[in-house]
Amino acid sequence: MARPVVLALLVMVCALGQAARCHAGQFNYCDPPSELDARQQDTLLRFAATVKSRLESSSARVALISRSGIDLSRFDMRYSHAGISLRAHPNGPWSVRQLYFDCDERRPRIFDQGIAGFLEGSGDPSIGYLSVVLLPDTDNDLERITLDNRRALGLLGASYSANAYAFAQRYQNCNQWVAEMLAVAWGQLSDSVQLRVQAQGWLADTGYQPARFEVGDPVLMWVSGMLPWLHRDDHPQDDLSQWRFRVSMPESIESFARARAAGARRIEFCHTDRRIVIHEGWEPIAQGCKPGESDQVIDLDS
Repeated sequence: MARPVVLALLVMVCALGQAARCHAGQFNYCDPPSELDARQQDTLLRFAATVKSRLESSSARVALISRSGIDLSRFDMRYSHAGISLRAHPNGPWSVRQLYFDCDERRPRIFDQGIAGFLEGSGDPSIGYLSVVLLPDTDNDLERITLDNRRALGLLGASYSANAYAFAQRYQNCNQWVAEMLAVAWGQLSDSVQLRVQAQGWLADTGYQPARFEVGDPVLMWVSGMLPWLHRDDHPQDDLSQWRFRVSMPESIESFARARAAGARRIEFCHTDRRIVIHEGWEPIAQGCKPGESDQVIDLDS
């Protein structure tokens, strides 16, 4: 297979997987992250402290939080992995509850992690992005349900797929769990063994639009079925015939929250090895972590 085709597919795999490590000519989903040097560790901790400080100064009790990872620019996406951050989390203020794939047990699990730990999965230590959607402080149902272990686990799928179809129950990816948590809370869905069916039905009925991965190449679609973390058997035939996957991603979750949660506010953060940029609003920070006129800049060299 031509090398550009292989690399394009690896980008797609990494784009959809929250624990993936991809290198030219190689793919290993469960490789540990690269060790950070002292300066990189300092940058990450200062970045995490900046994010947490801004969360603390808000009136919100719950926020959607998303981090960048492998370069997703081929698909016009910046973020790959989302979770729910809670002021009153018993693990510590603003810890993140999320789905991740447990490589040792080879199954998805619910995992709680502080902001700094959450950021360690960002991929490139020289530049990183984080997006936070502050939900109205009256959104008590989402806070309560997210902290309810029984309900959170009730939405946990048995099988993981990085490109899980957003409206099927055969597989689940990390972002799909977040979308379904929103459905249970905002749709006030009753507890049931068919809770995921109910949640996906509510999402579809209320206009939720998953992200579209326009693969644009039948060879890539064929090869995707040969990789252990990607599956095609849950996707509609109409999508497959058009070389498309529809998958829950942070951008689709944020768009849904913007439309459904009156008063939701978005703050985007980024860092290089020299600065942190804080941007408020739904328009993205410029590529390369370049600040706009109204953005706050924190100099890391000072």
